[in-house]
Amino acid sequence: MKTFVLASKNKHKAEEIRQILGEEFEILTMDEAGVGELAIVEDGSTFEENAAKKAETVMRACKRPTIADDSGLCVEALEGAPGVYTARYAGPYATDEDNIQKLLEALKDVPPMERGASFVCVIALAEPGADTRLFRGECNGKIAQEKKGESGFGYDPVFYVEQYGKTMAELEHPIKNAISHRGAALKKLCAYLKD
Repeated sequence: MKTFVLASKNKHKAEEIRQILGEEFEILTMDEAGVGELAIVEDGSTFEENAAKKAETVMRACKRPTIADDSGLCVEALEGAPGVYTARYAGPYATDEDNIQKLLEALKDVPPMERGASFVCVIALAEPGADTRLFRGECNGKIAQEKKGESGFGYDPVFYVEQYGKTMAELEHPIKNAISHRGAALKKLCAYLKD
């Protein structure tokens, strides 16, 4: 079994990654790897820059193979915003609810056909003595006009997946993991690790 440190303190994200990668891989959180106090400033202008910085910073601190994820929501009508600011769209201490309300307010006059959006995820793999590798995944959809669903986190209740006629928060976990941006990026990572 291969063990990786996940450069995140987000338990939802860690659990989702464990579900997608499966039992061949052990994922340790930063706390479990003994680097939970490490602070990482996400000041990159792209998902790629932020993912690489997080993976490399944690890998240097714990000297173990590390994966990091930087992901976000890109809305066409908002010229790609919130983008790298997805988690702090409504401010540095914003809750998921704060961010969703700001997004719905920003799109209140945008008609349904013009509410296209993508969830984007970049996974970085940093290993001692090796170049950092990047794997990108995307999931396309639309921003719904109201929240629906109880599962998931972040913007899932307003991210509508036309193929299923539901928001991400209404989808069962196996379906969400199969089509999600994180799932797509992790599949590329898995293929690389198995080669």
